[in-house]
Amino acid sequence: MKPFASRYLLLAAFSLLLGACQSAPTDQSKTAAQPDAWQQLQQNIASSELATAEDQLNTLQAQAPDDPRVEQFQRQLAEAYLQRSQVVLQKGDVNAAATALARARALMPKAPALTGGVNGAIVQARKAELEKAEAALKAAEARPPAKVLDLSASATAVELKMRSAVQLRQQMDDIAADVVQYQCDVIIQVQQPGDYRHLEALLKERVSKLLPEMPLKVGRRVEHQQPSQLVLFPRRP
Repeated sequence: MKPFASRYLLLAAFSLLLGACQSAPTDQSKTAAQPDAWQQLQQNIASSELATAEDQLNTLQAQAPDDPRVEQFQRQLAEAYLQRSQVVLQKGDVNAAATALARARALMPKAPALTGGVNGAIVQARKAELEKAEAALKAAEARPPAKVLDLSASATAVELKMRSAVQLRQQMDDIAADVVQYQCDVIIQVQQPGDYRHLEALLKERVSKLLPEMPLKVGRRVEHQQPSQLVLFPRRP
């Protein structure tokens, strides 16, 4: 029995040793496969995770301020921010472009030429936005006051005086003036389907006199329990 026990113990010890030898290279390969901090930084820049990359760069710079890779990655990150600025500016997002440009400048303050072109484009875009806003304001100021339209609302309902032909025609004059001045789409809501054609004809006649080329969009709604009305929807710029 003793020789058998000795052999069993020897076999068990050999198996444990073999297992340790087999697992050691695996653990080492896992460690070797994990990227170091500089590799992670490179990966985040390449995948446009720029905020994360900037935090990593700040940490590495604090740990090794004299490492030549700091300046190298500063430039890479600045160029990535600059590219982002150009892309979002082309999409019309001036604020996002300015933010990305500011980050590029902060990373490379000694290289103003790096950001000069994009900065000029952002300045021009802001100028264009300002000119557009000023033109819209002047256009709004040039318009006569609305007659029936509530300019603070997205839609205005005007109840029609169906029992008085004179009052109804006066209403239609005022409504048509606002439809033309504020480029409104219209829904004609009636109690009886037969009223729709009459009201549509009154409105189109007046709009055509004021602005013949205007493409008037008119919808119809029948509400038997509600008063007849026109609902105006000014087209927002």
